[in-house]
Amino acid sequence: MALLITKKCINCDMCEPECPNEAISMGESIYEINSDRCTECIGHYETPTCQKVCPIPNTILKDPAHVESEEQLWDKFVQMHHADKI
Repeated sequence: MALLITKKCINCDMCEPECPNEAISMGESIYEINSDRCTECIGHYETPTCQKVCPIPNTILKDPAHVESEEQLWDKFVQMHHADKI
């Protein structure tokens, strides 16, 4: 399941540079997560780094509109970072 940045976002700029998949970018008013690129940091870290660095609790949550299994997230990671080796 991809993550979602809620309206609680204060645009502190902490999350965007921490995303190893470059899935976070500035939207119209707050940062947004591209669900096609978000793997919840599977393949990189145990916990999503955006959630770790966000200073506002419960601002970055699982996106119910983009439900994916851990295996699907892992496959997405492999396609983004190791497609040349498959």
